[in-house]
This record gives sequence, structure tokens and C-alpha cells, in this order.
Amino acid sequence: MYCVKCRAKKDVGDDFEEVTMKNGKPATKSVCPDCGTKMFKIGAVK
Repeated sequence: MYCVKCRAKKDVGDDFEEVTMKNGKPATKSVCPDCGTKMFKIGAVK
């Protein structure tokens, strides 16, 4: 996932939550391990 505050791709490991957006598409939420900023990615984690 990409952290906007750190401007880098981060590996969140197993610390993420799979959610469904209002339009029914899958998405993933997590928190940056370095700065604590919320991260969001459209699409399921593989």
C-alpha cells in the first residue's frame, strides 16, 4: 500500500482490514507502520 505522508510504498503485513465501498467494490484499509497515517487502497489485497 502507498502512504501519502511518507510518499513511499509500505508493507503492512497482516495488519489490514478488507472493506466494501458503497458501490460494492472491494477495498483495503490500514495504518502506516512508520507515521500512523491512515492508508486506503481500492481493490482486494492479494
